[in-house]
Amino acid sequence: MNYSAYIALFLSVIVSGIAVLFVNISSKSLKLVLSFSGAYLFAISVLHLIPEIYASSSHDIGLYILIGFFMQILFEFFTEGIEHGHIHIHHHKGHTHAFPWAMMLGLSIHSFLEGMPLADLSNDSYQSLLTGIVLHNIPIAIALMTMLIKSHIDKKVAVLSLVIFALVTPLGALTSHLIGANMIGDFSVYFDKIMAVVVGIFLHISTTILFESSENHRFNLIKFLIIILGAALAFVGHGH
Repeated sequence: MNYSAYIALFLSVIVSGIAVLFVNISSKSLKLVLSFSGAYLFAISVLHLIPEIYASSSHDIGLYILIGFFMQILFEFFTEGIEHGHIHIHHHKGHTHAFPWAMMLGLSIHSFLEGMPLADLSNDSYQSLLTGIVLHNIPIAIALMTMLIKSHIDKKVAVLSLVIFALVTPLGALTSHLIGANMIGDFSVYFDKIMAVVVGIFLHISTTILFESSENHRFNLIKFLIIILGAALAFVGHGH
């Protein structure tokens, strides 16, 4: 178990989410962070994760990538796209104080699954995967807290929700570690399938972010440079 990874996953969410209470993070800034994280996720999937799972797995591994891709489509019926920065204010009888239980559940399942491959410390792309999930969770934490505060959810409830979200990805890694430790036989097959599902999720989220980064099909130089920077970071990591 890599305790530093658990701490990084937890603190990245807490710090970025709590920052919303003290700093006005504009939607423009959030979109730039999303563009960077989306480019990084897409690049590590193409450069690291997909080649590795195809090299070490059976020919049907692509099926699990597809399962992850379509699972994310299903999740977004509940999360309302908060994974790629969509912030929907929740109303209840004319007042904005209805807690979005379905969104929180969908987001938790999504994050739990993403944490599961992190139990495989032998994976050559472990550091890239960890960095990708951390970068991915930062804008989600910002969007989550922004949505809860704008929905006039009690701040204590909002912070508690943030803490729960911060714990879910490490919990996924811990659960997967316990499954692997108690599994009889070759548990590398299990990790490859879990990784393939997560790659499918990454592909859906990253491509959605990158498609949405070009608003009204206009070229935006800043966003383009941010996207190139995110991909370049993944490429540099691939070189090592």
